Amino acid sequence: MLNILLNRLGQSVLVLLGVSLLIFFSLHMTGDPAALMMPPGSSQQEIDTFRHSMGFDRPLLWQYSHYLGGVLHGDFGESLRYSQPVLALIAERLPATALLAVSALAWSSLLGLLLGIISALRPHSIWDLLCRLLAFSGQAIPVFWLGLLLILLFSLKLQWLPSSGYGTFAALVMPALSLGAFYMSAVARLTRASLLDVLQQDYIRTARAKGLSAWRIVVRHGLRNALIPVITVQGMYFASLLGGALVTEIIFAWPGIGRLAIQAIQNRDFPLVQAIVLLAAVVFVAINLLIDLLYLVLNPRIRL
Repeated sequence: MLNILLNRLGQSVLVLLGVSLLIFFSLHMTGDPAALMMPPGSSQQEIDTFRHSMGFDRPLLWQYSHYLGGVLHGDFGESLRYSQPVLALIAERLPATALLAVSALAWSSLLGLLLGIISALRPHSIWDLLCRLLAFSGQAIPVFWLGLLLILLFSLKLQWLPSSGYGTFAALVMPALSLGAFYMSAVARLTRASLLDVLQQDYIRTARAKGLSAWRIVVRHGLRNALIPVITVQGMYFASLLGGALVTEIIFAWPGIGRLAIQAIQNRDFPLVQAIVLLAAVVFVAINLLIDLLYLVLNPRIRL
């Protein structure tokens, strides 16, 4: 266990180092940062003064090492647009995005698992057909289109829910539904395929021959093994939900990190963009590390 954990931690550090290197040099390849960040109409002297004050006239390797040293000490720089530490800006927006992502993942996981289990236990039946139809519809409708349809129906026509806002359950419903629809469908299809495969294994037939109840066979012997690939994609989904909430946050004016990232790109706020991308990478790596550890709990054979 310790060797596995140390190995995964070493790989995670290398991944984060590669991400920081890639985003840093990618942003600086878009053009002269000083000329891009300064307002239109600035004189060459003002641009040169700003370039020197920010250290953009130094070699790129020196700039990257200086940036990396600050990151290791918890200093991600100061936003050029808001004149505030970027960590403070991200911390202010992170709860909204986390709430949206967790809500979308919660309902999509529960409904997806339920549809997948029903479909696997009643294959080729009317229930299987209805569950698969609902799953396919969730993946067929784009997030932005579903969001607009929800606003049109529940906000404009029925006037049940607000089309934008933050801080109330009513304002959370439509963004969470539109963001989680695609992942609900993926979980349902994967759960069905995985559970159908597990229910055909020899140990399931042995459990039935021993006279165990169908509920105990499905829950204790079937789902425990069928959930391993589902947990794998769940971790990937949650990481992508944090990044994929961008479109949803724009449609519903949700004050999260997605909108902050768009504003940072439009304002050419390099320190803020770098911090947001690196934060997304940290979340992605941390969730994958957690999934690797959950593997060992769900299936002890993997330890071998």
